[in-house]
Amino acid sequence: MGHVHLVLKDPDAQQKLWIDVLGAEPSKAGPLTLLKLPGIFIVATKGDPMGGSNGSVVNHVGFLAKSYADIKAKLTAANIKLIVDSAQSKQIIAEFPEEVRVEFNEDSAISAPITMHHMHLFVADPEAERAWYVKTFGAAPTTRRNLPAAAIPGGEVDFLKSNQATVPSKGRTLDHIGFEVKNLEAFCKKLQADGVTFDSPFREVAQIGLKIAFVLDPAGARIELTEGLAGR
Repeated sequence: MGHVHLVLKDPDAQQKLWIDVLGAEPSKAGPLTLLKLPGIFIVATKGDPMGGSNGSVVNHVGFLAKSYADIKAKLTAANIKLIVDSAQSKQIIAEFPEEVRVEFNEDSAISAPITMHHMHLFVADPEAERAWYVKTFGAAPTTRRNLPAAAIPGGEVDFLKSNQATVPSKGRTLDHIGFEVKNLEAFCKKLQADGVTFDSPFREVAQIGLKIAFVLDPAGARIELTEGLAGR
């Protein structure tokens, strides 16, 4: 797992919430602000999104929370809308500003207040989508709540069958998800040979100290591949 990239009309307001409510630690990569949480970076940049994460193939990002009560209290105090709030299952799906959906599930065994858990995709064919992540990234096929999932070091990608057509993530508030890759240039050559669709080819971006490339999964989820986030 590498990062989640949000494109927002007001990224400063969003960053403030992730820092104040969820305890994210800000750092810099050139002009980019990286918000560090256990297991993931959140990046928020300015743009004019076409819509929120709901309705997109990348519906939300999910965290484990040490305490359901504590995270609910923090979200409520910040006036963040709760789409799902189940005291019985100790699950919350919150809607951050500009319709960015974030899920929290209690796990009292974790050491931090929250930690990265999953990225949740809504797709027409969950089994086929999982098979693509297994083949393309070497993910381990697994399940979550009896639904297909693909385990990746640091978390998992979950797949839910959507009852309605979803749109590609590019241009939405949750524009793309990101994986950190060793030897990215060689990996991109392998992906090209395998016929994977690239949205942007491999390149080095000295300004932010990263090597990057963008690919698209079969359902339209935009995925940034990076080399250089590890260890930050």
